[in-house]
Amino acid sequence: MSITVTAELLVPLEVYLTAGIHIGTRIRTGPMASFIYKVRPDGLSILDINKTDLRIRVAAKLISSFQPSNVVAASARLYGQVPVQKFAVVTGAIPITGRFIPGTFTNPLLKTYVEPEVVIVVDPEADKQVLEEASKVGVPTISLCDSENMPELVDLIIPCNNKGRKALALIFWLLARQVLRERGTIPVTGELQVPIDEFETKVALSPKEE
Repeated sequence: MSITVTAELLVPLEVYLTAGIHIGTRIRTGPMASFIYKVRPDGLSILDINKTDLRIRVAAKLISSFQPSNVVAASARLYGQVPVQKFAVVTGAIPITGRFIPGTFTNPLLKTYVEPEVVIVVDPEADKQVLEEASKVGVPTISLCDSENMPELVDLIIPCNNKGRKALALIFWLLARQVLRERGTIPVTGELQVPIDEFETKVALSPKEE
């Protein structure tokens, strides 16, 4: 499959392709149309890797403008939980995985209450409650979005396969690395000491479990 690269990517094109970051679904929504590179003969959407790469950079710049402890990364999806947790360890963000307790951003009486200044989620549908509460308190939101998503409550879309284990691991590894580069924690061409595979959920789940 031929994909045109319009600029130098954060990692070689082959790394993106191997992780399947560009593989969307057979469902395409209007808001995601501009991120679709083409549609394969089998109906699967192919997301534009150039735009994914650019949005990772933009998201990292936004995240790095806030104190680490004011950044929340959330995932209700099981495949997203290890990447989110590892991202939080590396960058100092607050991870929220599994069920999001209603009121976490809006009810100061809850033990789970936090006051984020920016929120990133894995899936705008699975993490809808997170986005709704972030919207209520006026917090900017970032979300990984596949071709089938409706990102009404998302301020910054990162177009990508937001279901695959390797895709999610690579996205959050790249995002973590880029955040540290933006902060000056590592050089602008520096690498993470944590390998990509530590960001990946190790046990394959059935579609029902995921």
